[in-house]
Amino acid sequence: MPVNRNALIRYRTIDNCLRNRQKRWTLDSLVAACSEALYEYEGIDKGVSRRSVQMDLQLMRSDKLGYNAPIVVLDRKYYTYEDPEYSITNIPLTDQDLGKLTEVVEILKQFKGFSHFQELSGMVQRLENKIHSAKTQQEPVIDFERNENLKGLEHIETLYQAIINKCALELHYQSFKARSSNTFFFHPYYLKEYRNRWFVIGRKKKNAQVMNLALDRIIDIKPCTEKYVPRDGFNLNDFLKDVVGVSVAQGERPEKVLFLADNQTAPYIRTKPIHHSQKTEEVLPHGVVFSLHIQLNFELERELLGFGDRIKVIAPERLKRNIRSIFSNALDAYNYEFDNISLHHNIQKFRGRGSAMIRHVFTKKEANAMKLVIGRYITDSGLSEGTHAIRNVFAAIPALKALAINANLRYILNRIDPGLFLVKAIYFDKTPGNNWYVTWHQDKVIQVKERIDTEGFTGWTHKDERMGVIPPDEILQNMVTVRIHLDDVDETNGVLKIVAGSHNRKLNDAEIATITQNSIATTCDGTIGTIQLMKPLLLHASSKATRENRHRRVLHLEFSSVDLPGGLEWADREAIH
Repeated sequence: MPVNRNALIRYRTIDNCLRNRQKRWTLDSLVAACSEALYEYEGIDKGVSRRSVQMDLQLMRSDKLGYNAPIVVLDRKYYTYEDPEYSITNIPLTDQDLGKLTEVVEILKQFKGFSHFQELSGMVQRLENKIHSAKTQQEPVIDFERNENLKGLEHIETLYQAIINKCALELHYQSFKARSSNTFFFHPYYLKEYRNRWFVIGRKKKNAQVMNLALDRIIDIKPCTEKYVPRDGFNLNDFLKDVVGVSVAQGERPEKVLFLADNQTAPYIRTKPIHHSQKTEEVLPHGVVFSLHIQLNFELERELLGFGDRIKVIAPERLKRNIRSIFSNALDAYNYEFDNISLHHNIQKFRGRGSAMIRHVFTKKEANAMKLVIGRYITDSGLSEGTHAIRNVFAAIPALKALAINANLRYILNRIDPGLFLVKAIYFDKTPGNNWYVTWHQDKVIQVKERIDTEGFTGWTHKDERMGVIPPDEILQNMVTVRIHLDDVDETNGVLKIVAGSHNRKLNDAEIATITQNSIATTCDGTIGTIQLMKPLLLHASSKATRENRHRRVLHLEFSSVDLPGGLEWADREAIH
Protein backbone atom coordinates (compact mmCIF):
# COMPACT_ATOMS: atom_id res chain seq x y z
CA MET A 1 0.00 0.00 0.00
CA PRO A 2 1.70 3.22 -1.09
CA VAL A 3 1.93 5.99 1.50
CA ASN A 4 2.45 9.61 0.49
CA ARG A 5 4.70 12.13 2.26
CA ASN A 6 1.83 14.00 3.95
CA ALA A 7 0.49 10.78 5.47
CA LEU A 8 3.95 9.89 6.81
CA ILE A 9 4.20 13.32 8.43
CA ARG A 10 0.79 12.78 10.08
CA TYR A 11 1.74 9.28 11.32
CA ARG A 12 5.00 10.56 12.80
CA THR A 13 3.24 13.53 14.43
CA ILE A 14 0.52 11.33 15.96
CA ASP A 15 3.21 8.93 17.19
CA ASN A 16 5.13 11.77 18.88
CA CYS A 17 1.92 13.03 20.50
CA LEU A 18 0.83 9.65 21.86
CA ARG A 19 4.33 8.99 23.26
CA ASN A 20 4.10 12.29 25.19
CA ARG A 21 2.25 11.21 28.32
CA GLN A 22 2.62 14.61 29.98
CA LYS A 23 -0.35 15.82 27.95
CA ARG A 24 -3.81 14.36 27.32
CA TRP A 25 -4.59 14.16 23.58
CA THR A 26 -8.10 14.61 22.24
CA LEU A 27 -9.00 14.16 18.59
CA ASP A 28 -9.06 17.93 18.14
CA SER A 29 -5.58 18.38 19.66
CA LEU A 30 -4.20 15.65 17.36
CA VAL A 31 -5.80 17.42 14.36
CA ALA A 32 -4.17 20.69 15.44
CA ALA A 33 -0.76 19.04 15.86
CA CYS A 34 -0.94 17.39 12.42
CA SER A 35 -2.03 20.65 10.79
CA GLU A 36 0.88 22.50 12.38
CA ALA A 37 3.36 19.81 11.28
CA LEU A 38 2.15 19.88 7.65
CA TYR A 39 2.45 23.66 7.60
CA GLU A 40 5.98 23.51 9.06
CA TYR A 41 7.34 20.77 6.79
CA GLU A 42 5.30 21.18 3.58
CA GLY A 43 3.88 24.70 3.74
CA ILE A 44 0.30 23.35 3.64
CA ASP A 45 -1.94 25.85 5.41
CA LYS A 46 -5.41 24.39 4.79
CA GLY A 47 -5.15 22.11 7.80
CA VAL A 48 -6.23 18.49 8.32
CA SER A 49 -9.77 17.17 8.67
CA ARG A 50 -10.98 15.23 11.70
CA ARG A 51 -11.89 12.33 9.39
CA SER A 52 -8.30 12.14 8.03
CA VAL A 53 -6.86 11.84 11.55
CA GLN A 54 -9.53 9.25 12.50
CA MET A 55 -8.55 7.19 9.44
CA ASP A 56 -4.87 7.59 10.36
CA LEU A 57 -5.53 6.26 13.86
CA GLN A 58 -7.44 3.29 12.43
CA LEU A 59 -4.67 2.53 9.94
CA MET A 60 -1.96 2.75 12.62
CA ARG A 61 -3.94 0.25 14.75
CA SER A 62 -4.06 -2.23 11.83
CA ASP A 63 -1.28 -4.39 10.38
CA LYS A 64 -1.56 -2.91 6.88
CA LEU A 65 1.63 -0.92 7.42
CA GLY A 66 2.97 -3.31 10.03
CA TYR A 67 2.39 -0.82 12.89
CA ASN A 68 -0.23 -2.69 14.98
CA ALA A 69 -0.13 0.34 17.26
CA PRO A 70 -1.72 -0.26 20.73
CA ILE A 71 -3.81 2.93 20.60
CA VAL A 72 -6.49 3.16 23.31
CA VAL A 73 -9.08 5.80 24.23
CA LEU A 74 -9.36 6.81 27.88
CA ASP A 75 -12.59 8.25 29.29
CA ARG A 76 -14.03 8.02 25.73
CA LYS A 77 -12.03 11.13 24.89
CA TYR A 78 -8.24 10.92 25.31
CA TYR A 79 -5.95 8.96 22.95
CA THR A 80 -2.72 7.34 24.13
CA TYR A 81 -0.55 4.22 23.72
CA GLU A 82 -1.41 1.37 26.07
CA ASP A 83 2.29 0.42 26.03
CA PRO A 84 4.28 3.53 27.16
CA GLU A 85 7.42 2.17 25.42
CA TYR A 86 5.76 1.75 22.03
CA SER A 87 6.66 3.84 18.97
CA ILE A 88 6.11 3.22 15.26
CA THR A 89 9.84 3.93 14.84
CA ASN A 90 10.65 0.81 16.88
CA ILE A 91 8.71 -1.73 14.83
CA PRO A 92 10.74 -4.76 13.71
CA LEU A 93 11.47 -5.60 10.11
CA THR A 94 8.75 -7.69 8.43
CA ASP A 95 9.48 -11.04 6.80
CA GLN A 96 9.02 -9.32 3.44
CA ASP A 97 11.57 -6.63 4.43
CA LEU A 98 14.05 -9.27 5.57
CA GLY A 99 13.61 -11.19 2.33
CA LYS A 100 14.31 -8.12 0.24
CA LEU A 101 17.36 -7.19 2.33
CA THR A 102 18.71 -10.73 2.00
CA GLU A 103 18.44 -10.45 -1.78
CA VAL A 104 20.24 -7.09 -1.70
CA VAL A 105 23.04 -8.55 0.44
CA GLU A 106 23.48 -11.47 -1.95
CA ILE A 107 23.76 -9.01 -4.85
CA LEU A 108 26.30 -6.82 -3.03
CA LYS A 109 28.35 -9.89 -2.12
CA GLN A 110 28.89 -10.54 -5.84
CA PHE A 111 30.91 -7.31 -6.07
CA LYS A 112 33.19 -7.81 -3.07
CA GLY A 113 35.94 -9.38 -5.17
CA PHE A 114 36.30 -6.35 -7.44
CA SER A 115 38.77 -3.64 -6.45
CA HIS A 116 36.24 -0.86 -7.04
CA PHE A 117 33.89 -2.42 -4.49
CA GLN A 118 36.34 -3.31 -1.72
CA GLU A 119 34.78 -0.69 0.56
CA LEU A 120 31.41 -2.52 0.30
CA SER A 121 32.67 -5.52 2.27
CA GLY A 122 32.14 -3.88 5.65
CA MET A 123 28.68 -2.70 4.62
CA VAL A 124 27.68 -6.19 3.49
CA GLN A 125 28.82 -7.69 6.80
CA ARG A 126 26.77 -5.10 8.69
CA LEU A 127 23.65 -5.93 6.66
CA GLU A 128 24.16 -9.69 7.06
CA ASN A 129 24.58 -9.25 10.78
CA LYS A 130 21.48 -7.06 11.11
CA ILE A 131 19.30 -9.45 9.07
CA HIS A 132 20.49 -12.50 11.00
CA SER A 133 19.72 -10.72 14.27
CA ALA A 134 16.23 -9.68 13.10
CA LYS A 135 15.35 -13.14 11.76
CA THR A 136 16.46 -15.12 14.78
CA GLN A 137 15.71 -12.55 17.52
CA GLN A 138 19.27 -13.11 18.75
CA GLU A 139 21.95 -10.64 19.72
CA PRO A 140 24.26 -9.55 16.86
CA VAL A 141 27.33 -11.76 16.55
CA ILE A 142 29.48 -9.01 15.01
CA ASP A 143 30.34 -5.86 16.96
CA PHE A 144 31.75 -3.09 14.77
CA GLU A 145 33.93 -0.35 16.25
CA ARG A 146 31.99 2.83 16.81
CA ASN A 147 32.02 5.96 18.94
CA GLU A 148 28.52 7.03 19.95
CA ASN A 149 29.77 10.35 21.40
CA LEU A 150 31.79 11.39 18.36
CA LYS A 151 31.25 15.06 17.55
CA GLY A 152 30.90 16.48 14.07
CA LEU A 153 28.87 13.65 12.52
CA GLU A 154 26.00 16.06 12.02
CA HIS A 155 28.12 17.89 9.42
CA ILE A 156 28.73 14.85 7.18
CA GLU A 157 25.56 15.18 5.11
CA THR A 158 26.10 18.93 4.53
CA LEU A 159 29.70 18.40 3.47
CA TYR A 160 28.81 15.40 1.31
CA GLN A 161 26.18 17.37 -0.58
CA ALA A 162 28.59 20.30 -1.00
CA ILE A 163 31.21 17.97 -2.51
CA ILE A 164 28.72 16.28 -4.84
CA ASN A 165 27.16 19.58 -5.94
CA LYS A 166 30.53 21.43 -6.05
CA CYS A 167 29.56 24.18 -3.61
CA ALA A 168 31.81 26.31 -1.42
CA LEU A 169 30.92 26.68 2.26
CA GLU A 170 31.50 29.18 5.04
CA LEU A 171 33.07 27.37 8.00
CA HIS A 172 33.32 28.54 11.59
CA TYR A 173 36.28 26.49 12.83
CA GLN A 174 38.64 26.21 15.78
CA SER A 175 41.55 23.78 15.81
CA PHE A 176 42.90 22.32 19.05
CA LYS A 177 45.99 24.55 18.80
CA ALA A 178 44.11 27.81 18.13
CA ARG A 179 43.16 30.06 21.05
CA SER A 180 40.07 31.35 19.24
CA SER A 181 37.86 30.32 16.34
CA ASN A 182 37.85 31.88 12.89
CA THR A 183 35.53 31.96 9.89
CA PHE A 184 36.59 31.32 6.29
CA PHE A 185 35.40 30.01 2.94
CA PHE A 186 36.21 26.38 2.22
CA HIS A 187 36.03 24.28 -0.96
CA PRO A 188 35.55 20.61 0.10
CA TYR A 189 36.83 17.72 -2.07
CA TYR A 190 36.74 14.55 0.02
CA LEU A 191 35.46 13.15 3.31
CA LYS A 192 37.94 10.87 5.08
CA GLU A 193 37.58 8.69 8.18
CA TYR A 194 40.62 7.74 10.25
CA ARG A 195 40.29 5.83 13.49
CA ASN A 196 36.65 6.74 14.05
CA ARG A 197 37.35 10.42 13.44
CA TRP A 198 36.11 12.24 10.34
CA PHE A 199 37.99 14.83 8.28
CA VAL A 200 37.11 16.96 5.27
CA ILE A 201 39.87 17.65 2.76
CA GLY A 202 39.85 20.72 0.54
CA ARG A 203 41.17 24.25 0.00
CA LYS A 204 40.47 27.67 1.45
CA LYS A 205 40.96 29.38 -1.92
CA LYS A 206 42.39 28.87 -5.40
CA ASN A 207 46.08 27.90 -5.49
CA ALA A 208 46.10 27.42 -1.70
CA GLN A 209 47.54 24.23 -0.25
CA VAL A 210 45.17 21.33 0.30
CA MET A 211 44.35 20.92 3.97
CA ASN A 212 42.35 18.59 6.19
CA LEU A 213 39.91 19.78 8.84
CA ALA A 214 38.54 17.65 11.67
CA LEU A 215 34.74 17.60 11.65
CA ASP A 216 34.63 17.64 15.45
CA ARG A 217 36.33 21.08 15.41
CA ILE A 218 33.75 22.61 13.07
CA ILE A 219 31.49 24.92 15.06
CA ASP A 220 29.11 25.89 12.28
CA ILE A 221 28.62 25.53 8.52
CA LYS A 222 26.76 27.99 6.31
CA PRO A 223 26.14 28.13 2.55
CA CYS A 224 27.87 30.95 0.68
CA THR A 225 27.94 32.51 -2.79
CA GLU A 226 31.69 32.05 -3.23
CA LYS A 227 32.58 30.48 -6.58
CA TYR A 228 33.65 26.86 -6.09
CA VAL A 229 37.31 26.03 -6.74
CA PRO A 230 37.44 22.60 -8.46
CA ARG A 231 40.06 20.08 -7.41
CA ASP A 232 41.67 20.05 -10.90
CA GLY A 233 43.27 16.63 -10.87
CA PHE A 234 43.84 16.47 -7.12
CA ASN A 235 43.59 12.82 -6.07
CA LEU A 236 43.06 11.70 -2.47
CA ASN A 237 45.00 8.44 -2.81
CA ASP A 238 48.02 10.26 -4.21
CA PHE A 239 47.71 12.90 -1.50
CA LEU A 240 47.76 10.33 1.33
CA LYS A 241 49.99 7.65 -0.15
CA ASP A 242 53.11 8.64 1.83
CA VAL A 243 51.53 9.04 5.27
CA VAL A 244 49.81 7.19 8.06
CA GLY A 245 46.58 9.01 8.85
CA VAL A 246 45.71 12.39 7.37
CA SER A 247 48.53 14.79 8.33
CA VAL A 248 50.46 15.60 5.14
CA ALA A 249 53.47 17.92 4.96
CA GLN A 250 53.16 19.01 1.34
CA GLY A 251 56.47 19.20 -0.46
CA GLU A 252 58.23 17.03 2.13
CA ARG A 253 59.75 13.84 0.78
CA PRO A 254 59.11 10.50 2.48
CA GLU A 255 61.94 8.97 4.50
CA LYS A 256 63.05 5.45 5.20
CA VAL A 257 61.97 4.45 8.70
CA LEU A 258 63.55 1.40 10.33
CA PHE A 259 62.29 -0.20 13.53
CA LEU A 260 62.91 -3.46 15.36
CA ALA A 261 59.93 -5.45 16.65
CA ASP A 262 60.44 -8.26 19.16
CA ASN A 263 59.43 -11.79 18.24
CA GLN A 264 56.09 -11.58 20.08
CA THR A 265 55.03 -8.40 18.23
CA ALA A 266 56.46 -9.00 14.76
CA PRO A 267 53.62 -11.33 13.61
CA TYR A 268 51.02 -8.68 14.40
CA ILE A 269 52.92 -6.04 12.42
CA ARG A 270 53.55 -8.44 9.55
CA THR A 271 49.87 -9.40 9.22
CA LYS A 272 48.58 -5.86 9.75
CA PRO A 273 51.13 -3.53 8.12
CA ILE A 274 51.47 -0.01 9.50
CA HIS A 275 51.72 1.37 5.93
CA HIS A 276 51.47 -0.10 2.44
CA SER A 277 55.22 0.54 1.93
CA GLN A 278 56.13 -1.77 4.83
CA LYS A 279 58.87 -4.33 4.10
CA THR A 280 60.75 -6.90 6.14
CA GLU A 281 64.40 -5.86 6.11
CA GLU A 282 66.04 -8.43 8.39
CA VAL A 283 65.07 -11.35 10.60
CA LEU A 284 67.16 -11.52 13.77
CA PRO A 285 67.17 -14.06 16.62
CA HIS A 286 65.47 -11.57 18.94
CA GLY A 287 63.14 -9.83 16.48
CA VAL A 288 62.40 -8.51 13.01
CA VAL A 289 63.55 -5.23 11.42
CA PHE A 290 60.80 -3.59 9.34
CA SER A 291 61.06 -0.59 7.04
CA LEU A 292 58.56 2.06 5.93
CA HIS A 293 58.93 4.62 3.16
CA ILE A 294 56.89 7.39 4.69
CA GLN A 295 56.59 10.98 5.89
CA LEU A 296 57.13 11.54 9.60
CA ASN A 297 53.95 12.82 11.24
CA PHE A 298 51.93 12.70 14.46
CA GLU A 299 49.90 9.65 13.43
CA LEU A 300 53.05 7.62 12.69
CA GLU A 301 54.49 8.49 16.10
CA ARG A 302 51.24 7.53 17.79
CA GLU A 303 51.17 4.21 15.90
CA LEU A 304 54.73 3.35 16.94
CA LEU A 305 54.20 4.50 20.52
CA GLY A 306 51.19 2.21 20.75
CA PHE A 307 53.54 -0.81 20.74
CA GLY A 308 55.30 0.49 23.87
CA ASP A 309 58.59 -1.24 24.60
CA ARG A 310 57.84 -3.98 22.05
CA ILE A 311 59.50 -2.04 19.27
CA LYS A 312 62.55 0.21 18.96
CA VAL A 313 62.99 2.89 16.30
CA ILE A 314 66.37 2.57 14.59
CA ALA A 315 66.20 5.39 12.04
CA PRO A 316 65.89 8.21 11.17
CA GLU A 317 67.54 9.93 14.11
CA ARG A 318 64.90 12.68 14.26
CA LEU A 319 62.09 10.18 14.79
CA LYS A 320 64.18 8.16 17.23
CA ARG A 321 64.87 11.32 19.27
CA ASN A 322 61.17 12.27 19.36
CA ILE A 323 60.10 8.81 20.52
CA ARG A 324 62.80 8.77 23.18
CA SER A 325 61.72 12.20 24.45
CA ILE A 326 58.04 11.18 24.63
CA PHE A 327 58.85 8.03 26.61
CA SER A 328 61.15 10.00 28.91
CA ASN A 329 58.46 12.60 29.63
CA ALA A 330 55.88 9.87 30.19
CA LEU A 331 58.18 8.14 32.68
CA ASP A 332 58.75 11.44 34.51
CA ALA A 333 55.00 11.96 34.79
CA TYR A 334 54.75 8.66 36.71
CA ASN A 335 58.00 8.83 38.68
CA TYR A 336 57.74 12.46 39.77
CA GLU A 337 54.13 13.05 40.70
CA PHE A 338 53.19 16.08 42.77
CA ASP A 339 52.59 14.86 46.32
CA ASN A 340 49.40 16.50 47.51
CA ILE A 341 49.39 14.46 50.74
CA SER A 342 52.51 16.11 52.18
CA LEU A 343 51.46 19.63 51.11
CA HIS A 344 49.89 20.47 54.48
CA HIS A 345 53.16 19.63 56.26
CA ASN A 346 55.19 21.72 53.81
CA ILE A 347 52.91 24.74 54.23
CA GLN A 348 53.21 24.46 58.02
CA LYS A 349 56.98 24.23 57.59
CA PHE A 350 56.96 27.32 55.36
CA ARG A 351 55.03 29.32 57.94
CA GLY A 352 57.16 28.20 60.89
CA ARG A 353 60.66 28.09 59.34
CA GLY A 354 60.14 30.62 56.56
CA SER A 355 60.97 28.15 53.77
CA ALA A 356 59.90 24.82 52.31
CA MET A 357 60.95 22.84 49.25
CA ILE A 358 58.09 21.22 47.32
CA ARG A 359 59.20 18.77 44.67
CA HIS A 360 57.61 17.81 41.34
CA VAL A 361 55.33 20.85 41.09
CA PHE A 362 56.48 20.92 37.45
CA THR A 363 57.48 17.99 35.26
CA LYS A 364 60.74 18.09 33.33
CA LYS A 365 58.70 18.64 30.19
CA GLU A 366 57.03 21.72 31.70
CA ALA A 367 60.33 23.11 33.00
CA ASN A 368 62.00 22.56 29.63
CA ALA A 369 59.08 24.28 27.89
CA MET A 370 59.68 27.37 30.07
CA LYS A 371 63.39 27.34 29.27
CA LEU A 372 62.56 27.04 25.58
CA VAL A 373 60.31 30.13 25.44
CA ILE A 374 62.82 32.13 27.51
CA GLY A 375 65.67 31.06 25.21
CA ARG A 376 63.67 32.07 22.14
CA TYR A 377 62.96 35.48 23.66
CA ILE A 378 66.65 36.04 24.42
CA THR A 379 67.59 35.08 20.84
CA ASP A 380 64.80 37.06 19.16
CA SER A 381 65.51 40.14 21.29
CA GLY A 382 69.20 40.12 20.40
CA LEU A 383 70.23 39.70 24.04
CA SER A 384 73.51 38.01 24.82
CA GLU A 385 73.57 34.38 25.92
CA GLY A 386 75.17 35.61 29.14
CA THR A 387 72.00 37.53 30.07
CA HIS A 388 71.47 36.70 33.72
CA ALA A 389 68.23 38.52 34.50
CA ILE A 390 64.95 39.53 32.83
CA ARG A 391 62.80 41.78 35.01
CA ASN A 392 59.00 41.81 34.73
CA VAL A 393 59.47 38.64 32.73
CA PHE A 394 55.77 37.86 32.19
CA ALA A 395 55.27 41.22 30.46
CA ALA A 396 58.32 40.51 28.30
CA ILE A 397 57.26 36.91 27.57
CA PRO A 398 53.44 36.61 27.93
CA ALA A 399 53.44 32.91 26.98
CA LEU A 400 55.61 32.14 30.00
CA LYS A 401 52.93 33.01 32.57
CA ALA A 402 50.57 30.21 31.51
CA LEU A 403 53.44 27.72 31.79
CA ALA A 404 54.72 29.00 35.15
CA ILE A 405 51.40 29.45 36.95
CA ASN A 406 50.29 25.87 36.36
CA ALA A 407 47.51 23.98 38.13
CA ASN A 408 49.79 22.63 40.88
CA LEU A 409 51.21 26.06 41.73
CA ARG A 410 47.76 27.67 41.75
CA TYR A 411 46.56 24.94 44.09
CA ILE A 412 49.50 25.50 46.47
CA LEU A 413 49.01 29.28 46.51
CA ASN A 414 45.30 28.87 47.14
CA ARG A 415 46.04 26.61 50.12
CA ILE A 416 48.38 29.25 51.55
CA ASP A 417 46.03 32.18 50.96
CA PRO A 418 43.15 32.33 48.42
CA GLY A 419 43.63 36.10 48.15
CA LEU A 420 47.18 36.03 46.77
CA PHE A 421 48.03 37.97 43.59
CA LEU A 422 51.29 38.33 41.68
CA VAL A 423 53.39 41.46 42.32
CA LYS A 424 56.81 40.57 40.87
CA ALA A 425 58.29 38.17 38.33
CA ILE A 426 62.00 37.94 37.53
CA TYR A 427 63.99 35.36 35.62
CA PHE A 428 67.67 34.92 36.40
CA ASP A 429 70.36 32.54 35.24
CA LYS A 430 73.63 31.87 36.97
CA THR A 431 75.51 30.99 33.79
CA PRO A 432 78.92 29.30 33.73
CA GLY A 433 80.44 32.54 32.44
CA ASN A 434 78.63 34.74 34.96
CA ASN A 435 79.62 33.17 38.24
CA TRP A 436 78.21 35.75 40.64
CA TYR A 437 77.23 35.21 44.23
CA VAL A 438 74.93 36.89 46.75
CA THR A 439 75.81 37.65 50.36
CA TRP A 440 73.45 37.14 53.29
CA HIS A 441 70.46 39.43 53.05
CA GLN A 442 66.69 39.82 53.37
CA ASP A 443 64.38 40.78 50.49
CA LYS A 444 62.98 44.00 51.91
CA VAL A 445 62.27 46.09 48.81
CA ILE A 446 59.00 46.03 46.91
CA GLN A 447 58.22 47.78 43.62
CA VAL A 448 55.47 50.38 43.25
CA LYS A 449 54.15 52.42 40.33
CA GLU A 450 55.11 55.86 41.68
CA ARG A 451 56.54 57.48 44.75
CA ILE A 452 53.94 58.63 47.23
CA ASP A 453 55.49 59.38 50.62
CA THR A 454 53.58 57.24 53.09
CA GLU A 455 54.17 56.58 56.80
CA GLY A 456 56.24 53.45 57.39
CA PHE A 457 57.61 53.30 53.80
CA THR A 458 61.33 54.13 53.67
CA GLY A 459 64.47 53.76 51.54
CA TRP A 460 63.07 54.94 48.22
CA THR A 461 65.08 53.92 45.13
CA HIS A 462 64.65 54.38 41.39
CA LYS A 463 66.06 51.63 39.17
CA ASP A 464 65.16 50.30 35.72
CA GLU A 465 62.26 52.77 35.49
CA ARG A 466 60.78 51.35 38.68
CA MET A 467 60.29 52.79 42.14
CA GLY A 468 61.52 50.63 45.00
CA VAL A 469 60.62 51.08 48.65
CA ILE A 470 60.94 49.23 51.96
CA PRO A 471 57.43 48.74 53.41
CA PRO A 472 56.39 48.07 57.03
CA ASP A 473 56.93 44.54 58.34
CA GLU A 474 53.21 43.64 58.13
CA ILE A 475 53.27 44.12 54.34
CA LEU A 476 56.24 41.77 53.99
CA GLN A 477 54.71 39.22 56.36
CA ASN A 478 51.73 38.90 53.98
CA MET A 479 53.95 38.12 51.00
CA VAL A 480 55.04 34.77 49.58
CA THR A 481 58.11 34.22 47.41
CA VAL A 482 58.16 31.28 44.99
CA ARG A 483 61.38 30.24 43.30
CA ILE A 484 60.81 27.80 40.41
CA HIS A 485 63.92 25.76 39.65
CA LEU A 486 64.39 25.16 35.92
CA ASP A 487 67.57 23.11 36.52
CA ASP A 488 68.81 20.67 39.13
CA VAL A 489 70.45 22.74 41.90
CA ASP A 490 73.09 21.78 44.46
CA GLU A 491 76.27 23.18 45.96
CA THR A 492 78.18 22.79 42.67
CA ASN A 493 76.09 25.42 40.87
CA GLY A 494 75.52 28.01 43.58
CA VAL A 495 72.50 26.65 45.43
CA LEU A 496 70.62 28.95 47.82
CA LYS A 497 71.38 28.74 51.54
CA ILE A 498 69.01 29.95 54.25
CA VAL A 499 68.86 30.50 58.01
CA ALA A 500 65.60 28.91 59.08
CA GLY A 501 63.35 31.00 61.34
CA SER A 502 64.99 34.35 60.49
CA HIS A 503 61.93 35.78 58.74
CA ASN A 504 59.93 37.39 61.55
CA ARG A 505 61.29 40.98 61.33
CA LYS A 506 63.69 43.22 59.43
CA LEU A 507 67.30 42.92 60.64
CA ASN A 508 70.17 45.41 60.48
CA ASP A 509 73.63 44.54 59.19
CA ALA A 510 75.03 43.79 62.66
CA GLU A 511 72.13 41.46 63.49
CA ILE A 512 72.55 39.68 60.14
CA ALA A 513 76.26 39.16 60.79
CA THR A 514 75.66 37.84 64.30
CA ILE A 515 72.89 35.44 63.25
CA THR A 516 74.72 34.01 60.24
CA GLN A 517 77.98 33.54 62.15
CA ASN A 518 76.23 31.66 64.93
CA SER A 519 73.76 29.58 62.91
CA ILE A 520 73.94 26.48 60.77
CA ALA A 521 72.72 27.30 57.27
CA THR A 522 70.39 24.99 55.40
CA THR A 523 71.20 24.15 51.77
CA CYS A 524 68.11 24.24 49.54
CA ASP A 525 69.04 21.79 46.82
CA GLY A 526 66.43 20.29 44.54
CA THR A 527 65.70 18.74 41.18
CA ILE A 528 64.31 20.42 38.11
CA GLY A 529 60.63 21.30 38.61
CA THR A 530 61.01 21.86 42.38
CA ILE A 531 59.72 25.09 43.92
CA GLN A 532 60.97 26.82 47.04
CA LEU A 533 58.45 28.70 49.17
CA MET A 534 60.05 31.56 51.07
CA LYS A 535 59.14 34.43 53.32
CA PRO A 536 60.73 37.67 51.99
CA LEU A 537 62.52 38.45 55.27
CA LEU A 538 64.18 35.02 55.44
CA LEU A 539 67.98 35.37 55.50
CA HIS A 540 69.44 33.78 52.37
CA ALA A 541 72.62 33.78 50.29
CA SER A 542 74.18 31.93 47.36
CA SER A 543 77.79 31.04 46.71
CA LYS A 544 79.76 30.78 43.48
CA ALA A 545 79.44 27.61 41.45
CA THR A 546 82.26 25.10 41.74
CA ARG A 547 81.40 23.08 38.65
CA GLU A 548 81.77 24.46 35.14
CA ASN A 549 79.16 24.39 32.38
CA ARG A 550 76.18 24.24 34.72
CA HIS A 551 73.34 26.74 34.67
CA ARG A 552 71.07 27.61 37.56
CA ARG A 553 67.95 29.07 35.95
CA VAL A 554 65.24 30.26 38.30
CA LEU A 555 61.91 32.04 38.03
CA HIS A 556 61.58 34.29 41.08
CA LEU A 557 57.92 35.18 41.76
CA GLU A 558 56.50 37.27 44.59
CA PHE A 559 52.87 37.27 45.71
CA SER A 560 50.89 39.41 48.15
CA SER A 561 47.39 39.28 49.61
CA VAL A 562 47.09 42.94 50.71
CA ASP A 563 46.75 46.24 48.88
CA LEU A 564 49.11 49.08 49.76
CA PRO A 565 47.95 52.07 51.84
CA GLY A 566 48.09 55.79 51.07
CA GLY A 567 47.37 55.53 47.36
CA LEU A 568 50.45 53.39 46.66
CA GLU A 569 50.03 50.68 44.00
CA TRP A 570 52.03 47.55 43.24
CA ALA A 571 54.03 48.10 40.03
CA ASP A 572 53.26 44.75 38.44
CA ARG A 573 50.10 43.49 40.05
CA GLU A 574 48.50 40.53 38.19
CA ALA A 575 45.82 38.00 39.02
CA ILE A 576 46.95 34.38 39.11
CA HIS A 577 43.63 32.72 38.25
